[in-house]
Amino acid sequence: MLRYRSLLHAATLCLAAFAFAPASAQPLAQLPVLPNASILVLNQDRLLSQTEFGERIQTELEAASLALAAENREIEARLTEEELELTALRPTMAPDEFGTLADEFDARVVAIRAAQDAKTRDLQTQTEAAQQRFFEETFPLLLEIVEARGASVLLDSRTVLLSAGSVDITDAAIVAINETLGDGGDAPLIALPGLSPPE
Repeated sequence: MLRYRSLLHAATLCLAAFAFAPASAQPLAQLPVLPNASILVLNQDRLLSQTEFGERIQTELEAASLALAAENREIEARLTEEELELTALRPTMAPDEFGTLADEFDARVVAIRAAQDAKTRDLQTQTEAAQQRFFEETFPLLLEIVEARGASVLLDSRTVLLSAGSVDITDAAIVAINETLGDGGDAPLIALPGLSPPE
């Protein structure tokens, strides 16, 4: 399964570097009030796995991956059958005539494999684009929470050895993202033309 790219491009988020980031309309009054801390932490894995937006990316990725795998198996079975039929014809055909058919079959196999490989790359590209959109749309919300807490740095919790629970903003971020962004909208985030989820 394709891995999610890191939500943040660096381990720290310094407010001074993002002073002109767009503000979010999320009402901070709805967020739990915790003691101010200059450094806060965020669990990025939970952000992606427990928000409606992140869950939708994963669901659509899995559906498209399953559909593509099913299509690949169907194509492989069909080509195997055609190859067996072609092999069975060999004793009844002149070598040159059989060679022409074999070359045509091989060329078609190469073209089909190239097309399926292109779909795999397209799936990866769409997934990365969906993740980037998630990052861009959630960043202002994270920045707003950090500013509201009077902090100057946000760390990925995976880089922190020990911290108090009061400096973890993951729960607040999940609430803000779900209330503001929902599942990311009506348009599909990840979809491959000609594919439908397997039954």
